[in-house]
Amino acid sequence: MPAFRSLVLAATLMSFAAGAAVAAAPTDPASVPSGAYTIEPAHARVLFAVDHFGVSTWYGDFTHVSGVLRLDAKNPAASQVEISVPTDSLSTTNAGLDGTLKGADWFDVAKFPTMTFRSTKVTVTGPGRAAIEGELSLHGVTKPVVLEARFKGAAGPNAIIKTYLIGFDVTGRIKRSDFGISRYGATIGDDVQLIISAPFERKGD
Repeated sequence: MPAFRSLVLAATLMSFAAGAAVAAAPTDPASVPSGAYTIEPAHARVLFAVDHFGVSTWYGDFTHVSGVLRLDAKNPAASQVEISVPTDSLSTTNAGLDGTLKGADWFDVAKFPTMTFRSTKVTVTGPGRAAIEGELSLHGVTKPVVLEARFKGAAGPNAIIKTYLIGFDVTGRIKRSDFGISRYGATIGDDVQLIISAPFERKGD
């Protein structure tokens, strides 16, 4: 029993230590290291929400996101970001619907396999917040869009996280008809809300 109690105590101390390491991570974007960061694809998500017949909101998402953030923490306006999203990763939790949306009447993923965003301007709008202007290429069309980004925090390296991570919550709105995706325009909303979880890991760590 003494050995068992020692193991329990050791596990508890390790848990507290790991928790403290994560809790102590900075939430001020000016305090994180500048430099190049890459998307951490296992936890990056690009979700979309659209009105469905006026009675519900319909959601889907994309995964396997890749991209690079060139962060200037002291001068955020000089930062740049590029994101690439494979359209074939689309999922709505309904396999039949996924197949329809990937087809020629909607995203046409065979012809347009990638959606990209490249920033052109970053404007600080408040503490840890910025408006990111850029060009979104989707379905063979490129249009200017504005994304609202909020710095969520930084973590690692520690006992749980092996690299230095920073993360952002990002939102935006587009009209799907602007990108040539207009099927069922009378019943499925044209306004699309974007919700993006963007974790980045520091290169070289």
